[in-house]
Amino acid sequence: MIKFDIVQEVVQRTGLPKNKAEIAVEAVFGGMKQALERGDRIELRGFGVFNVRPRKTGIGRNPRTGAQVNIAPGKAIRFKPGKDLQALD
Repeated sequence: MIKFDIVQEVVQRTGLPKNKAEIAVEAVFGGMKQALERGDRIELRGFGVFNVRPRKTGIGRNPRTGAQVNIAPGKAIRFKPGKDLQALD
């Protein structure tokens, strides 16, 4: 499923015009992105939780040369599915 499919689903379920549904979907995703950039936790009951976790520094290897490469610390977005989502067969 891609963003276009989500917009189509909103159109079908709500009867909104496509341009308004697209604006609504963009607003939701934009709000989620801003919250994650601030380091906030996003909890969607029945779906799951998004949060930002720090990544440690590390040492990797270049697969072609075998040389060691330092990996800088960073942040990673993690998703933990909720109970309802885990119950899918």
